[in-house]
Amino acid sequence: MKRESVKVPELGGASEVEVIEIAVADGAAVAIGQTLITLESDKASMEVPSPLAGTVRGISVKVGDRVREGDEILVMEIAGEAASASAPPVTPASTVTAAPAPAPVAPGEGPAPAAPTAGGVVLALRVPDLGGADSVEVIEISARAGDSVTEGASLLVLEGDKASMEFPAPADGTLLALDIKVGDRVTSGQKLGELRTAAAAAAAPVAQPAAVVAAPVAVADVAAPAAAPAPDVQATLADGDAVAAITRVFEKETRLAAGRAPSAAAAPVYAGPAVRQLAREIGIPLDEVRGSGPKGRILREDLRSYVKTRLAAPPATALPTVPDVDFAAFGPIETVALSNIQKATVTNMSRSWLNVPHVTQFDYADVTELEAFRDSLKPEMEQRKNKLTPLPFLLLAVARALREHPRFNAALAPDGANLVLKKYCHVGIAVDTPQGLVVPVIRDVDRKSVWELAAEARELADKARNRKLKLAEMQGACFTISSLGNIGGEGFTPIVNAPEVAILGVSKLAVRPVWNGQEFLARKTLPLSLSYDHRVINGADAGNFLSFLVVVLGDLRRLLL
Repeated sequence: MKRESVKVPELGGASEVEVIEIAVADGAAVAIGQTLITLESDKASMEVPSPLAGTVRGISVKVGDRVREGDEILVMEIAGEAASASAPPVTPASTVTAAPAPAPVAPGEGPAPAAPTAGGVVLALRVPDLGGADSVEVIEISARAGDSVTEGASLLVLEGDKASMEFPAPADGTLLALDIKVGDRVTSGQKLGELRTAAAAAAAPVAQPAAVVAAPVAVADVAAPAAAPAPDVQATLADGDAVAAITRVFEKETRLAAGRAPSAAAAPVYAGPAVRQLAREIGIPLDEVRGSGPKGRILREDLRSYVKTRLAAPPATALPTVPDVDFAAFGPIETVALSNIQKATVTNMSRSWLNVPHVTQFDYADVTELEAFRDSLKPEMEQRKNKLTPLPFLLLAVARALREHPRFNAALAPDGANLVLKKYCHVGIAVDTPQGLVVPVIRDVDRKSVWELAAEARELADKARNRKLKLAEMQGACFTISSLGNIGGEGFTPIVNAPEVAILGVSKLAVRPVWNGQEFLARKTLPLSLSYDHRVINGADAGNFLSFLVVVLGDLRRLLL
């Protein structure tokens, strides 16, 4: 075994480029021509294929690094000089279909040229070494039986758990058969089809092991990605345009969506595996993207431009847009930029309102006894230096209600077919700040005392107003409480903070006459507004939940039951 350093090739005039993708892992087996990394300059991206076949034994770069021509990419461990031979592998004459045998060649005298046939040589196309993967999926098929293909043209694309790999044609010729379809999983060595080479290619010398009697072969096994680039492709590598020479494929949007083979009339699309994989993940039909690279090659920037253009043009089913009005035409105006928090609120609220079918129910909680209890705790508040507002009691009541009504402590799965029931109780509290509305989250509300909840709520609110909240302190809520405090109003319709399924709105406490069956009494009441996702919660569920809150807030002793 020996080790060889693989370095950055000539960059076509660029001084340095960025590493945007690493397609192999340390310890992976790599075939000749297999993509190692993808480099990107200000104007284009290029993939660096492996000049050797062997095993990766140390990667010297990482995504985001900027490299120059000649910098080391990785170290490859190879079995010997034969590992880097550029001739494509062939099956020994004893294992292939018989053909007229020429005069034998003595061992060590070198290979004898294969006798050309009128139809050329038939190559059996086989899956190359998968670098340790058990199997990979066929995600694209770019040619059909009967198609004429050129050496290096992509026949299909294979995808494993971490990377995709194109399977190029090993020679010019006609594709006789391709015995797989999109969605099939294939393994190393599996036969994929057959290719009849052109007569000129058939006349080229075929190297045989020195100890084997040379003979022309009618069918040879070829794992195409293991073959070294032809001289013209190697010359292209120096120009930084290798991908364009080996990625001519046909692609239609229907193939992306349903896995159907491309039609014969499809236009050629030039793009590397990294760009194709990104397009598949986003769902972009490559035949609709205009490439800005050499020979019309599609770059990552072209995908971004395509997405921006599509987003700027609302689809026919989009909601009508608000007309753009020149308000300055009617009088003096001032334009104030939204803070990042306010812009995030715009996005989040719009998303929740459009995706969640909202229903809101209203009620009043008689909190006269609760307020009397709070007043009685004022000496202890001073002693503890911890003020008790109605919020800690609301948190305890909500935690108990979530335990009694578990559908409110849930989330609808993205497939719409399952409900995720949460076994924890984290409650968000909406806090108004000069920068906008934020929702810090109090964790394990059901396990904390009223004093602990009061202190934590005050601490999180102070952090929010001073812009010191961490991202983790605003994640994981099961339910949200949005309280207007003493601002005023008798009710409002809070918007569910999806993926939560409900939110409680609390308005200003006020004294109202309440009929006790014999007379009207002046009672302190708290207006409650419960908004919920009607896909998960129906009206009866919401009514029971809200009634439970009203009862518990009216008599805190019920929290002990």
